[in-house]
Amino acid sequence: MTDRPVVLIAEELSPATVEALGPDFEIRHCNGADRAELLPAIADVDAILVRSATKVDAEALAAAGRLKVVARAGVGLDNVDVKAATQAGVMVVNAPTSNIVSAAELAVALMLAAARNLAPAHAALKNGEWKRSKYSGIELYEKTVGIVGLGRIGLLVAQRLSAFGMNVVAYDPYVQAGRAAQMGVRLVDLDTLLAESDFMSVHLPKTPETAGLIGADQLAKAKSSLVLVNAARGGIVDEAALFDALKTGRIAAAGLDVFAKEPCTDSPLFELENVVATPHLGASTDEAQEKAGIAVARSVRLALAGELVPDAVNVQGGVIAEDVRPGIPLTEKLGQIFTGVAGEVAQQLDVEVRGEITDHDVKVLELAALKGVFSSVVEDQVSYVNAPLLAAERGTAVRLVTDAESPDHRNLITIRGTLADGSQVSVSGTLVGIHQRERLVEVNGYDIDIEPTDHLAFFTYDDRPGMVGTVGQILGDAQVNIAGMQVSRDTKGGQALVALSVDSAIPAETLSDIENAISATSIRAVDLV
Repeated sequence: MTDRPVVLIAEELSPATVEALGPDFEIRHCNGADRAELLPAIADVDAILVRSATKVDAEALAAAGRLKVVARAGVGLDNVDVKAATQAGVMVVNAPTSNIVSAAELAVALMLAAARNLAPAHAALKNGEWKRSKYSGIELYEKTVGIVGLGRIGLLVAQRLSAFGMNVVAYDPYVQAGRAAQMGVRLVDLDTLLAESDFMSVHLPKTPETAGLIGADQLAKAKSSLVLVNAARGGIVDEAALFDALKTGRIAAAGLDVFAKEPCTDSPLFELENVVATPHLGASTDEAQEKAGIAVARSVRLALAGELVPDAVNVQGGVIAEDVRPGIPLTEKLGQIFTGVAGEVAQQLDVEVRGEITDHDVKVLELAALKGVFSSVVEDQVSYVNAPLLAAERGTAVRLVTDAESPDHRNLITIRGTLADGSQVSVSGTLVGIHQRERLVEVNGYDIDIEPTDHLAFFTYDDRPGMVGTVGQILGDAQVNIAGMQVSRDTKGGQALVALSVDSAIPAETLSDIENAISATSIRAVDLV
């Protein structure tokens, strides 16, 4: 028997991972892909380190009697049931920045390969054919590249392609033009990017808003010489539309590392000579794997020592008062709602905390707010340590405001931001009852009382009869069920706000129908999943 914490390594990780853990732990190994081996092995361990083959689901978590940490040596968390882990009080950590250089380099490699026809030329030569004239290519030098999503990986790609002598433009509604200019990048809208770009590289997170963002309509606006690269997430580029565009010569070529459904071994795209494709290799370098292993090993050490864990994606470690802890997930949701309502990143962001909770250190709520604000803005995993950096990168000044007085609620958390045009956006929430139920109680000065469920919508319009029924009718026709609804107005006959929680995401065409039917001055849908 040993008093040392037990760490189970369920997949092959770099030797540096074990070295980073150090001598303070008992290290065990198992084949995590074998359920019959995993379930008994996880029963009495304090932490488990996995890559992508081990599924840490509800069954595995139930079998883990004393598990405190699940560490994923990589970025994605598809094989970890974060919700079940959170309910079990188990921290989940990953390595959000471990692969950014590898991913950026692969995007550049795909671009070069597509530009120079490397894949078909290679295949022809191996087949005994010398087709030097057929596979003539194009240079990157003095061409325009459009970066769709100027987060960390997008910026690294922009920097590398600038060194090729390329003119860099970018589309990212959450980056301010001044900040982009400091990076040597000109911000444009998506239509302009499509019209101007000779090359295009996608670096957006996969969200309901970005799914299918590059479809037939967008590709129709591109140059016929466009080379498109997607090494971000599958599904952002509509694969059927891309196939048609490549097949008909609407665009010239594509480099793909990601697909809507993976693993993907049978796609019409693979039949085309003007497509170079790889099986999601963005993070598949020795360096990225070593960085990931070292990063999660450090997080495990912090977590088991009871310290703050910057890369935790759910339960945050460190000394946080019990009265403050329930406010963390609420504040993160408020941050997500703020971004959804604002539609852009604020220049000034205030996180206001009022009430009894201010007797404690509430700095973690500022971090939670920033984590929520940027969760759908960047392609990186947002954590408590990189969220302030993301704010600084985007020119957002952040301030924590506390006040022991809270006239209407025992505790109240408000996120208030000033946008580029000087307008303000605010959202407020509180916790009610002995079960500390989350409530959204204010949006842009309108008093409401609604649960912040996975799918929300906010419509502002001129107050007049019949509008609520119209909204309900259109949603009903679209088979979207309303779970909760609140109507608030500033004055009789003035501006009114409808706040909705619904059971499923509202399709874009349905939102457009509602906007037209009620002549909405503002219409926003927010998906928290």
